[in-house]
Amino acid sequence: MSKTKRKFSTEAKLKILEESKLHGVKITLEKHGVYPATFYSWREKYGQMGEEGFRHGITPAQLKEIRRLEKENAMLKEIIAEKELESKLKDEMLKKKYPLTRKK
Repeated sequence: MSKTKRKFSTEAKLKILEESKLHGVKITLEKHGVYPATFYSWREKYGQMGEEGFRHGITPAQLKEIRRLEKENAMLKEIIAEKELESKLKDEMLKKKYPLTRKK
């Protein structure tokens, strides 16, 4: 026996969000048979984009921005790794050039 995925209209989602404010989240979700993760996802989308958040997943512009940020992040990680290596090499060179001498 498999559960069929229910589709909620934008109006139904708004009604559930409003009802949860009046009667509490747990009671509202049990009444409508909505999982908490789904509810909180709706609430976050509504908070960020309003009703428009229910009509779309990730917009192409958002996807493009994510890809750009991922490339930038990879580049910055590479730069940090190079700088750390450079710093270690400089430290090693300085230790060889100026060894610590102990005074007796």
